[in-house]
Amino acid sequence: MKEANYTSLVRMIDELSRFEKVLFLTCSNRYSQILKTQDPKSTILAKVMASKLDNVTIINVPDLNIYPCEGNVSREDGNRCGVRGATLKDDEKNPTGYHRCWASIHNPDDELWKISKELFESDCVMFFASVRWGQANMYYQKLIERLNWINNRFVPLGEDNVIKNIESGFMIVGQHYGGESIAENQMAMHDYFGFKVNPALYSYWHAEDIYFDDETLRGYLESYPRLYSEFRIKKRRGGID
Repeated sequence: MKEANYTSLVRMIDELSRFEKVLFLTCSNRYSQILKTQDPKSTILAKVMASKLDNVTIINVPDLNIYPCEGNVSREDGNRCGVRGATLKDDEKNPTGYHRCWASIHNPDDELWKISKELFESDCVMFFASVRWGQANMYYQKLIERLNWINNRFVPLGEDNVIKNIESGFMIVGQHYGGESIAENQMAMHDYFGFKVNPALYSYWHAEDIYFDDETLRGYLESYPRLYSEFRIKKRRGGID
């Protein structure tokens, strides 16, 4: 897997253009006041790509009220994740009837349904995350854990894989080396999860060609200018081009 650059981003956009409906799930975050003047770098890349396409819906995961996974996959009384009894009985939130998650039932204000509803209407989904302590950040991790019921309904419940025709992608952005191994791991995980993995839509980018113990304050300060330069992004008042 090669590090993302302007050329690969153009190719990725071209690959995404062939789908009927694409879902972008941005998972990085900032404090609300900071977001008035800047976006996380992974979110910037998602917005740049979406601006070149007419088939993309973006959902910013940190904006939603999503409760943590309850771990029903490994209860003392057995694996109870994704069973029929966990079906969310709401035609608006769960029009396909696929959404089966106990946390959605136990927490009426849970908003995972806003993602699953769009997901099942899409033929491609792409996750955008940031590196935090050697892993994809917590909003991505919380989301993928809460979607466990999708995998569990066919492994081990033996029912249909409802995402087998949905192609997947993943972009992760960090300050230094480490993103490549995370992207490779998530590609393998998405394959096991049940998605139709598209290797052309998996990539990573780091702001500095260094290891974490060589980082500097200057490097962090220069990370945004480097992103804009390498991906030929023009920052303007109120947005990007």
